[in-house]
Amino acid sequence: MNYTLNQLQIFLKIVQTESVTKASVELHLTQPAVSIQLKNFQNQFDIPLTEIVGRKIYITDFGKEVALAAEKIINEVNSLNYKKLAYKGKLTGKLKIAIVSTAKYVMPFFLTDFLKMYPGIELQMNVTNKAGVLESLEKNEVDFALVSVLPDTIQTSHIELLKNKLYVVDSSEKEYKKQEYSSSFFLKIPLIYREMGSGTRLVMERYINQHNLPVIKKMELTSNEALKQAVIAGLGASIMPIIGLKNEIQNNEIQIIPVKGFPIETKWNIIWLKDKKHTAVAASYLEYINQEKNRIIKEKFGWYESY
Repeated sequence: MNYTLNQLQIFLKIVQTESVTKASVELHLTQPAVSIQLKNFQNQFDIPLTEIVGRKIYITDFGKEVALAAEKIINEVNSLNYKKLAYKGKLTGKLKIAIVSTAKYVMPFFLTDFLKMYPGIELQMNVTNKAGVLESLEKNEVDFALVSVLPDTIQTSHIELLKNKLYVVDSSEKEYKKQEYSSSFFLKIPLIYREMGSGTRLVMERYINQHNLPVIKKMELTSNEALKQAVIAGLGASIMPIIGLKNEIQNNEIQIIPVKGFPIETKWNIIWLKDKKHTAVAASYLEYINQEKNRIIKEKFGWYESY
């Protein structure tokens, strides 16, 4: 067999995207060029790698096995290149991370110094909801993910970073007593929810169901920023991670309502697929996190620990 590294990369991308057209776009190649390389690659095997049904390409079981082998080969080649550069003090490559939307208030602080140490590393960070993050992780499209709820459908390893504390919050323009409210508070105050698939929504609903809280659902919004603005505008209260409310609390736009049983606490965790073979870049980042996380938490999140 005389297949090339380029053919392995093209075939793997076709498998990942399930489309010659999408693969050509992501590889910055023309569709005919990708089709020719796929044909040349397939001709080296006696068993079909793909099937065309209608206008859609399907990967055969054998093709999936070949794709797994191709991915291992490509990772090994990349690892060799990274190790060579790291040996010269020039670690380069991509660090791919998926994070839930609220984690944008956390993750950058655990990246800044690392990226300064290795300016040759390119960061690719996808910000989405929990469902999107887990999909990226399950498809092995990212090195790491940052979540506040560990998945129970995927086998992962993790490093715990800091607490994620969710409080009942409302607009500072509304008047509340300083006393602690009971769960009957939720009978009178409508709540604004995040969308289905959100980690915040999952934690919030779990708590409500476990404690049989009598809540009134007011509306549903698809981003943490939209939810904050709705609360500030007085459209309703919500249960939100305080990590993303620093400025709003300091500017007296949002207030924390003292409700019995709150805050709800989870943990921010960096996770990755169990038994995943890391690139040199990803392995270096894990080493950095293990060594520096306590310093970063102390320096960057001191304000947070007081709540």
